[in-house]
Amino acid sequence: MQAPDPTTKLGKGFALIAWLMLLGVIYLFFDDYLAEQLNPNQQLTSAIGAGGERTVLLTANRQGHYVGTLKLNGQDVDFLLDTGATMVAVSSEVARRTGMQQGRAYQTATANGITTVYQSQIDQLQLGDIVLTNLSASIVPNLTGSEILLGMSALKHLEFAQQANQLQLIQRN
Repeated sequence: MQAPDPTTKLGKGFALIAWLMLLGVIYLFFDDYLAEQLNPNQQLTSAIGAGGERTVLLTANRQGHYVGTLKLNGQDVDFLLDTGATMVAVSSEVARRTGMQQGRAYQTATANGITTVYQSQIDQLQLGDIVLTNLSASIVPNLTGSEILLGMSALKHLEFAQQANQLQLIQRN
């Protein structure tokens, strides 16, 4: 009987490592691709006009929703723009991370039925060059994940213009 060739074992080991590395690169590529499809506004495009108006341009994701990343009390937070939400709705996890205080409890009607939420305040919300301060918000304990609902307590301070799959938010002085 012939002894196994050590170079064959070494070659198989390198081949396995090469395949694992290739799979890792493919995973990273598609992970970034899928994240970009879900949230095409991770880096918000904004401009300041001649009259001082601040404009942010959002692109709809593949499902037609406006999802992006903003700064809430200085922390990056993903949002879903929701004109049907009266308040900016924040999960308990996001409220803790951004230093929001839980205030008075009250009942409210949501898409998932009647639920208890807590009154709160956002010191600063920043969408690109648009800055909003002292906004009413609600902490929603049963809201899962780290995405907030950007509701009308913030959006009422802005103008909207939609064309095709893009939404322009404008803050006038």
